[in-house]
Amino acid sequence: MAHSAQNRDVIDWLGVTYKTILSPEDSNGTMSIVDSTSPPDSGPPRHIHHNEDEIFVILTGRCRVWIEGAEQIAAAGEAVFIPRGKEHTFKVTGDGESRHLIILTPGGFEGFFAEMAAGQFRIPEDMPAIVTAAERHHLTFTGPPLD
Repeated sequence: MAHSAQNRDVIDWLGVTYKTILSPEDSNGTMSIVDSTSPPDSGPPRHIHHNEDEIFVILTGRCRVWIEGAEQIAAAGEAVFIPRGKEHTFKVTGDGESRHLIILTPGGFEGFFAEMAAGQFRIPEDMPAIVTAAERHHLTFTGPPLD
């Protein structure tokens, strides 16, 4: 059964856009898929998803992906699997943005992006509020972004 993302909003947080193209409601909670575009040199602080496995599929651009101390470059057409409980982050490399799919199993974590965009929380200024929201979404921040 096809699910349309046409009526779903594109949200923006810290210059990164997110659009849920498959919601947990569409998959009986088993997964969600978020289409995201990140600007050059951007990336989140190191973190751990305690409930979700993550598949990071690069559609355009390149990202330096860090998983528990091991690094790799992922380019368009490649995917990286990040098991739940593993510390990880990424940084967009090169001159252009990176568009990627974030596939989460089970679904539900995409609500964190919506909450951050709604409040337009800033890093590091609003970290206490971000950490509180992260805890609700079973996410722990563990360190700084990649430099």
